[in-house]
Amino acid sequence: MCPYPWYQVMRLSKDKKQQRYQMVIHAKEHGVKPTARLYATTPKTVRKWLYRYEEGGYQALADISRRPHSSPQAIQNDLAKKIVALKAYYKRLGAEHVKILEELPVSSKTIRKIWRKNGVSSRLRRKKHVTKQNLREIKKQFALFERSCEDTKDLFDIPEYWPQMRLKRLPKTQYTFREVSCGVQFLGFADERSLTHAELFARYVNEHLKRYGLIVENGIRQTDNGSEYIGSWSAKDPSAYTIAIESDKLIHGTIPPGAHRFQSDVETVHNLIEIEFYEIEEFADRRDFMEKAYTYQLFFNLERPNTYKERKSPWQLAREKRPDIQKEALMLPPVDLDALLNKKLAKLAIGGYHVYSAPCFFF
Repeated sequence: MCPYPWYQVMRLSKDKKQQRYQMVIHAKEHGVKPTARLYATTPKTVRKWLYRYEEGGYQALADISRRPHSSPQAIQNDLAKKIVALKAYYKRLGAEHVKILEELPVSSKTIRKIWRKNGVSSRLRRKKHVTKQNLREIKKQFALFERSCEDTKDLFDIPEYWPQMRLKRLPKTQYTFREVSCGVQFLGFADERSLTHAELFARYVNEHLKRYGLIVENGIRQTDNGSEYIGSWSAKDPSAYTIAIESDKLIHGTIPPGAHRFQSDVETVHNLIEIEFYEIEEFADRRDFMEKAYTYQLFFNLERPNTYKERKSPWQLAREKRPDIQKEALMLPPVDLDALLNKKLAKLAIGGYHVYSAPCFFF
């Protein structure tokens, strides 16, 4: 009698057909039940392999595929084709982001599998270094709009955007406001990077925040040491941007020289907007550009889940901190700073072509 159960013998066997053949031969000579006792299995198992051998011979003793004839949850061909086409559309965007943007009903793992199968998978990324300081929990403790940062992004170095920028006179510089704890983003655009535009954008954002009671006294607005924020490096007095920030009882903080990682919050969204917006969108003119930028900003603030922030959108996180907050507080339209500047200068004109010098503006 076999000292091991039949299923264990089969699991460890390298030639299952030979084991089953010996059992079938024994059953032909001594009967089904004695063979079942000898091989430590059931008569039903012995009969199954005996019948298969009689019908198909030795080859019939091999395992039969257990793959189902149909799979209700299998990916439909139309969906698979759409997923393949999305890789060409979104280019550098990964499976996780594509799933979020397109609200696909499949997992990111399945999306990668379909891309690999169709030969459109992106290049393998190097493993990221181990994060030395994860400030996620610290940032969660800040009140809404207590900590924020601003920075500019040059748009003329984006290959997909540059031809449109030249032909259709689109903005060359993006001014970005990013709230740290929830990730709220506000945008401004101009044809140049300057202290005048930075001050104008800061006042534009602050007026909106004051309207909804979101200015936190002694809150910190952080920037780098660019001339658009601190003015001349040799200036002895605060810049117009600093004055605009401090006039609303905020603190203008700057990062240590060269420590760009201190601006990681705003630099992160600069990378996202490049691959999710500038690389894939086409614009008819400057007005169309501003409308599409507003649509993207609404999506980013109200709908787009942030994988770094518990897979919640800025709107969801903001409501957890301020249940009384109005949705319109996160719906500030992107501003064309050049158009706003011309409007302000026109109001300050005193006859003829004489205007007051920037950056002195009144809201």
